[in-house]
Amino acid sequence: MVSKPKLYLPELVLIRVSALTQRDRAAWLINRNDSLVNTVADNLLDRLEDVKKTFPTTLCLGGSLEAIRRSLRGRGETSTIFTASRCAIEKLIMMDSSYDMVKLCKDAEKDFSDNIETSFMVGDEEYLPIQRSSVDLVVSCLGLHWTNDLPGAMIQSRLALKPDGLFLAAIFGGETLKELRIACTIAHMEREGGVSPRISPLAQVRDAGNLLTRAGFTLPGVDVDEYQFLKKDTALATAAVYESMFAAEDGTIPATFQVIYMTGWREHESQQKAKRRGSATVSFQDIQKEFGGT
Repeated sequence: MVSKPKLYLPELVLIRVSALTQRDRAAWLINRNDSLVNTVADNLLDRLEDVKKTFPTTLCLGGSLEAIRRSLRGRGETSTIFTASRCAIEKLIMMDSSYDMVKLCKDAEKDFSDNIETSFMVGDEEYLPIQRSSVDLVVSCLGLHWTNDLPGAMIQSRLALKPDGLFLAAIFGGETLKELRIACTIAHMEREGGVSPRISPLAQVRDAGNLLTRAGFTLPGVDVDEYQFLKKDTALATAAVYESMFAAEDGTIPATFQVIYMTGWREHESQQKAKRRGSATVSFQDIQKEFGGT
């Protein structure tokens, strides 16, 4: 089993309770046809297409559980990774910190007809109720930004993985809703004479690789997508600034969502190893001369 949970200061407990309340509220307001969430889930699982490996036991960790489940079903007949004949995913554990979110996903399970054995669990990403070295894949779609301790949650995921297991996650990046952040800041300065944060802090792209390394993953990989949706639904003061600064000629207003995709593996002897420094037999100067460089 995983180690004992860490102790939190009272203010951190309040923050965690607030986050859980927000997760419950998100379950009540969820839009199953959200194009952003469904696109990110599809793009996240696309990264498995190039992996020549099966994942019999998979943990889906928080975030957009149903979108991941739906994307898995949609790949059953066309993808070599997810066909039942290869048993790529035999057992799927769906876990979220919100009971309401888990119940919502469980109620939707009747809509999926495939051979994946699916179970449901309420649990904290920062203290996974999962045995060490028990799953082949941990996947999280837009859920880890709800945690107080992102590196700790990623370490918990690594410990839950078997050797050579894969961690695959999508998180919102720091450029998300950049237009709204700017508009909110200006509106607050004009109307209230000061600035207070309205959007949770998000990871920067440059930090994602460090997070993977800090959590102990090998072969870390990071790439980024940006999505823009043209909706105008902000407070009046913010909307006025927003429109004046970012409105397009047709009157629509862009809202940017930056998504950072992260992959990392639990260490295994079969994985590639970096060459020892100084072991190269050809210099870059020799390569430049060979190919006509200057």
